[in-house]
Amino acid sequence: MSETAELKKTLTLSQVVFLGLAWNTPMIYFSVFGVAFEGSNGFLTSAYFLAVIAVLFTGASYAVMAKKIPISGSAYTFAKKAIHPNVGFLVGWVLLLNYLFAPIIAAITFGTFMNAEFPAVPSFAWIIGLIILLAVIAIVGVNSSANISSFFVTLQIIFIIGFTGFLAYALFTGGGAASVVSPEPFLDVDLSMSVALAGASIVVFSFLGFDTMTTLSEETKNATKTIPKAIFIMIATVGVLHVTMSYFIELSYPGFTIQNHDSAALELMGLVGGSMLRAIFMTVLIAAIFTQGLASITSVSRLMYVMGRDAALPKKVFGYVHPKYRTPVLNIFLASVISLVAIFITVDDAIRFVNFGALSAFFFVNLCVISLYLKNQEKRTIPYTLVNLIFPLIGAGFIVWLIALLDVSTLIGGSIWVAGGLVYLAYLTKVFQKPLPDYNAERKVA
Repeated sequence: MSETAELKKTLTLSQVVFLGLAWNTPMIYFSVFGVAFEGSNGFLTSAYFLAVIAVLFTGASYAVMAKKIPISGSAYTFAKKAIHPNVGFLVGWVLLLNYLFAPIIAAITFGTFMNAEFPAVPSFAWIIGLIILLAVIAIVGVNSSANISSFFVTLQIIFIIGFTGFLAYALFTGGGAASVVSPEPFLDVDLSMSVALAGASIVVFSFLGFDTMTTLSEETKNATKTIPKAIFIMIATVGVLHVTMSYFIELSYPGFTIQNHDSAALELMGLVGGSMLRAIFMTVLIAAIFTQGLASITSVSRLMYVMGRDAALPKKVFGYVHPKYRTPVLNIFLASVISLVAIFITVDDAIRFVNFGALSAFFFVNLCVISLYLKNQEKRTIPYTLVNLIFPLIGAGFIVWLIALLDVSTLIGGSIWVAGGLVYLAYLTKVFQKPLPDYNAERKVA
């Protein structure tokens, strides 16, 4: 097997944004609607608004690191270069938890909805079929993934804008313009910071796609400028869509109650637009699930490739790039096999592990920016200090708070995964007596 092939720089700004949005999946808002509604006691607008603020500070840290270290691998590479290779390995190990469970979530959701529409076909058949299809498309190339993602992401955004517009129109024509601009969703007397933060710790899952874009640095044209721009475009897009939609839902249906949190979105669609809207919603949601699965397989295979290339994972397998397709074929195959776990677990379990992995990585990326600031004694201007010290400190504080709000079982499961990574790291370093290999040691931090 050839190990000398490298990834191709073909991705443009729009393609990177759409791949990030595809992993994030704007329609994920409805997949977690019931859980988010209950977790925030119905105060969705405030929960999403706080999540946007928290993610913006961390997104700024990702943008800084993407400029300084334009190498694929996301938080793994950043921590390895800015703090210490051993820390980088552990961050990559935790990030794997996030990335591996992302396609599992797509597969579970796809199987559940398709089985509901076609009960004669068992959910595991839909899950297996989706996983095979995603693997084939991902192997053909990241360009194909980006182009497919663009279409389906656009479809999702059109639906969300249309749905929000429908709610706004009903308010204008039914309750008058005054009700539309009411600040009540932000200033409700029953709203507390603890409730809003509890909701934010759940809905932050809806903003996780921006970090995956940094795994595409080595396949992106002019990555030092393109990736930071893509990060802020994606966060802004998702933030505006989700906060605005939550705002109009709260104003339109202030007494809305949920019968079943797993099907809460379908209950909402039936209430708002009847069977016709439910049918349109199901069609768009299935397309969104497919897109998210494709982006997830693409991202996790790139992270495994970088860790394999560095020999943090077995290089002959994880560092292999197919000479024809120029994609990490073996990683795509392995991630697809692992995704079969979707047959046996629930989507709630998968989401909890994704949140643990993502939030842990977010915390360390903020630390990376602070670390580089402290090492760089030359630049001490006010704007530089604001972006490279104050913002990441705020971002890290937000993330620690959100991690503390995760349930105990998630923290225990995540800790067990981290412990496994420590054992493997001790093996690789001969109980920390020798350094980890570093494929990109010659690349200096800006």
